[in-house]
Amino acid sequence: MPYPGKSRPVAAVVASITLIALAGCSRPEPVPEPVRAVRTMTIGSETAGGSHEYAAELRARTESRLGFRVAGKLLSRRVDAGQRVRAGEALAQLDAADLRLGQEAALATVRAAQTQHDLAAAEFQRFRELRNQGFISGLELERREATLKAQKAQLDQALAQAGVQGNQTAYATLTAPASGVVTAVEAEPGAVLAAGTPVVRLAHDGPRDAVFAVPEDNVAALRGLLGKAGALKVRRWASTEIVPATVREVAAAADATTRTFLVKADLGMSTLQLGQTLTVSIEQPRREGVARLPLTALMQHQGQSAVWVVDRPSMTVKVQPVSVAGADGNSVIVSAGLSPGQTVVTAGVHVLTPGQKVKFFQMSAMANPPAVPPGQTASSPR
Repeated sequence: MPYPGKSRPVAAVVASITLIALAGCSRPEPVPEPVRAVRTMTIGSETAGGSHEYAAELRARTESRLGFRVAGKLLSRRVDAGQRVRAGEALAQLDAADLRLGQEAALATVRAAQTQHDLAAAEFQRFRELRNQGFISGLELERREATLKAQKAQLDQALAQAGVQGNQTAYATLTAPASGVVTAVEAEPGAVLAAGTPVVRLAHDGPRDAVFAVPEDNVAALRGLLGKAGALKVRRWASTEIVPATVREVAAAADATTRTFLVKADLGMSTLQLGQTLTVSIEQPRREGVARLPLTALMQHQGQSAVWVVDRPSMTVKVQPVSVAGADGNSVIVSAGLSPGQTVVTAGVHVLTPGQKVKFFQMSAMANPPAVPPGQTASSPR
């Protein structure tokens, strides 16, 4: 028979266990979505323009890598980098001993051919007199004439070969094809060189070019300036003097390493020194009604540029595709997609989702502490 006094605690324990089980099976309350604090800016109508600047180097219009037209051992080099030379001046010398021997052999061949030719000419003269007197036939005279012609051809061949050998000997001396400045030395005495191996690099006197590289997105604009006199402005490093320049050449293909295009601008007969660092300025056309945003406001959405726009009545964000016209320092120029008065998120764009609630970021009160009245310190009681 159960005891009435002990049944009540057991019932209470069973009731507690039942409530716990029911609580474990119930669905938890959803966590409210956090309201993000975002930095924003209000779009206004601006004007974009200015200029693009590139670092350039001053080079000669014509720069030759000079080498010997024959092979041999380099005996001496008479110029150094930076030295000015005149047209026809000797720059380097090969060992020409073998070349001189070849020339002497060719001259000996000429003398032998000349002797044979003279003998054939004398015989032809005698046989012609005999033919006139009727002692020999016309066929024999024709044979002697053919022999004379063959000897004449051999003599001409020997003379030509001697001329080639004479030229080869003269090629042992490397001379400057024009007046200019030696910009580089590429071989030292003692080296055995093949024909055509560069020995020195010569920058010819004459027109000068400003040479610089541009990214692919600016190539079309530079090609549009080809031949337009004074389209570029060039100045020396740490100088305010402006020199007009004309785009003369734009590379047809990008550099394999830098993926940039080489541009050459004509400076004419400039007095600037070779190798000087220059700054090339290209004026950009003025564009009205554009928006200027920091780089942090831009993102990629479905393969195109976009920004987050804040809907002020609901304080939510939505994606707005935009068209980017270019960059200006740490800002981007937006040419389409935004209207004046719209509020754009400028920081934290990677953590937002469409329709998310946001609030405007405000500096903490501790970031701007209240001013301390005169005569009190920060720890003084008010």
